[in-house]
Amino acid sequence: MSHPHDSGDPHVLGPGLLPTPFTADEIRDASGSGKTIRILVEEPEGEAFERVNRFTECDDEGATLERWRVAPDGGVDGEIASARVTWLELQGHAAFPAERTTVDEETIDLPIGRVECLRYETRDEAPDAAAETFWFARMFPGMPVRFESPTPAGPVRTTVVAVEVVR
Repeated sequence: MSHPHDSGDPHVLGPGLLPTPFTADEIRDASGSGKTIRILVEEPEGEAFERVNRFTECDDEGATLERWRVAPDGGVDGEIASARVTWLELQGHAAFPAERTTVDEETIDLPIGRVECLRYETRDEAPDAAAETFWFARMFPGMPVRFESPTPAGPVRTTVVAVEVVR
C-alpha cells in the first residue's frame, strides 16, 4: 500500500480509493486520552443489543481498542476483545473504492443529536450486490455514527448512541 502522503492529500490512502472522511490525525485528535463509544446493534429479526468500543492508552501512533457486548444488566456479556490499533488502520476502514462507491451529504437525527454526515454507499464487485451504507458525522471523527449492511434476512444497523471523550 502506498503511503498516504504520496498523493499529497492525507485523506487519500491509495490509487483508486475515495478520500476518507477523516485523516488518521483527525481521528487521533478526536480521541483525546481515551474515548468510549456506545453502539446500538439492530439485527434483522428484531433483536437489539448494545456494544461498547473503548479506546485507552492513546498515543501518537494509535490506541488499545477494547470491544464488548453489553449484557441486559449493563455488565459485560462474553469476552472483552482487546487489540492495539493504529490511527492509520482506523482511517483505512473508510477507504472505499471510487468505482463502486458514492458519497453524499446528509443530515440525520441520532441519539447523539442532529448530525451532518458524509454518507458513503459502497457495493461489492458482484453485479447484483446490495449496498452497504456508512454515515460519518463531521463532528465525531472516527467510526461511522450509523452503518447499514444488507443480509439475506434484512439489514443489520448499528447506531452510535453515546460518545464520551477523556481529554
